[in-house]
Formats: sequence, structure tokens, C-alpha cells
Amino acid sequence: MPDVLILRLVAVVIGLVVTVATVRSAIRTFILPRGARDGIVTFVFLQFRRLLRVMAPDSASFERRDRVLAYYAPVGLVVTTGFWIVSVWASYGLMFWATGSPDLLGGLRESGSSLLTLGFVAPSSGLQSILVFTEATIGLGLVALLIGYLPTLYGAFSRRELAVNLLEVRADSPPSAVAMLSRFHRIGVWDQLHEEWRTWERWFADLEETHTSIAALAFYRSPQPDHSWIVAAGTVLDAASLLRSLVDVPRDPQADLAIRAGYVALRRISDYFRIPYDAHPEATDPTAVTREMFEAAADELATAGLQLREDRDAAYRDFNGWRVNYDRPLLALSRLVDAPLARWNGATERGTLPSRLLNTAPQA
Repeated sequence: MPDVLILRLVAVVIGLVVTVATVRSAIRTFILPRGARDGIVTFVFLQFRRLLRVMAPDSASFERRDRVLAYYAPVGLVVTTGFWIVSVWASYGLMFWATGSPDLLGGLRESGSSLLTLGFVAPSSGLQSILVFTEATIGLGLVALLIGYLPTLYGAFSRRELAVNLLEVRADSPPSAVAMLSRFHRIGVWDQLHEEWRTWERWFADLEETHTSIAALAFYRSPQPDHSWIVAAGTVLDAASLLRSLVDVPRDPQADLAIRAGYVALRRISDYFRIPYDAHPEATDPTAVTREMFEAAADELATAGLQLREDRDAAYRDFNGWRVNYDRPLLALSRLVDAPLARWNGATERGTLPSRLLNTAPQA
């Protein structure tokens, strides 16, 4: 008899611990208005990603990977909610058994009746009545949280994608910093770049807030396969960096603010995903954009008719000084979300990273 009492006491403790951990996980994911990594959510998403990687390995075409990974974040949220519900069902099954159910199977049956509010099993004691009411509340609450969470998530997704889609008009698809500057010059709206940098400064601020407090958004893929939030971010940052370092025009402080807002946002998102980077890089540190790549971009801009600085050495040093602030987070996040190829942050350029950085990039 004492052994049975001890087992029942252990079952109650385990049930309470699992229930509290599950509710805490849901609160951190759906309610807490700040980026907070959760072990349960991370575990579920990583295991689900491994499954999708089997279906679409790195050797598969990008089109296939894009189709498969489009399901990753949306289905991952549903799977996570299902995992929470199963955890609550199992933990309360233990507590029902510990408080009077004839066996563990009977406890799970009573737990399922309470969790799904079916009510086909009546509680046998006052203590079990408390378990019935609390489990039903938790079960309904988890589903309600998911339903209430979706409008917020898709609202942030829509704001992000509006700017990404508009960038195609300005910078082609996939977008390019060179194409963006050339088009503004060619159609005679160079003076509108000031407001463009202001718009993207706000976009980066919104990106930082939403992609850390709603981390699943980072893995929500754009409706068009050749669009991506991280590609758009890199394009705008490179365009502003080229403008500040290479193009011979009066200095626009708003471009500086856009660059700073951009690399701060990418760093904060990298912090959430525990991507290492140098928070205080030197302007001379190597980046993915080599001197040859920079010269090719400069030649294209010159051909498009833009007035460039004569001192290319100084221009490249200045560009590298801007790029080094966001180079590592940009490349690592591009790899993390399996972004489409794009100039200076696609797979072809990732190989130009120093091997010590390439080997430590996350492989989620």
C-alpha cells in the first residue's frame, strides 16, 4: 500500500510539472510581448524541420524545397498546439489515476473526456471535479489562444510582404541593390530615395519587433518563391551602403538611419535564434562582398549613368565598413530560412565567407 501511495504521489507531481510547463510554453509563445525562446516549441519545430528536410533535402531543387518548407511554420504551429494538448491529456491522465481512477487507462479516458469537454465520464470525487474543470479550461484556452494568435501573426505577415512586393517594382526579382539604384536614377526620381529610406527604417523596426515576439514569422515564406523578407532586407541595406560609399551625391543621413535600423533588426533576430556574430566588428573585417564583386557592381552603376566617386579604394573601404555590420547576420539568416538566391546574400555568395564563419553558421 505505501508503494502505491508513493507512485500516486509521484504521478501527481509529474502531472503538475508537465501541465505547468505546457501552460508556460503557450503563454511564452502566444501572450508574452517579447522574444522568449521556449524549449517545448523549439523541440517540436526542430523535429518537424528534420522531417521536412527528409522530404526536401539540400540536394533537391530550390523549387521543391520552397514548396515543402512553405508548410513548415504554419503546420509547425498546429503541431505545437497538438503537442501541448497531448501533454495536458497525458499529465491529467496521471493525476486522474492518482486521485481515484482504477488504472492508468481509465485515468487517460477520464482526462480525454474532460479535455475535449465531452463529459461522458463523471468525476468520482470532489478532487477529480477540480481536475475536470481545470483541464477543460486549459484545453479550451489553448485552442482559443491559437485562434486569437493567427490574426496578429497574419497582420504582421501582410505588412512585411507589402514592402517585399513593392521592392520588386523598384529592384527587380530577385531584387538587386544595383538594379534599385539604377532604376531610381533612370526614371528620374532620385529625390524620392530619402522617403524610401524612411519607409524601410520603419519596416526594419517593425521586422525586429514581430520576428522576435512572433518568431515563427521568420519561417513564413512569401507567396512568390523568388521573394523573401531576408533578401529584401539585404537588398535595401546594400543599396543604402552603395549610395553612402560609392555614388557621388550629397550625403543623406536618412540612409545612415536605414542601415542602422536594418543591422540592429537583423542582429536582434539573430540573437533570438542564437546566431553568433561580432557585435563590434572592424571596418576592415572580411565580408561576403569581395573587391571584385564590388567593382562589378560599380561598373554596372557607371554604365547606368550614375556619378561615382573616383577613389574606388576608399569607396570599397567605406562600403565594407557598412556591410560588416550586417554581413554575418544576413548570411546566417538567409541560410536559416533557406532564402532564394539573390545578389550578395544567395548561396553562391555564401561560399565567400571565411571558413571559420561558414562552419559556425546555424544548420537549423
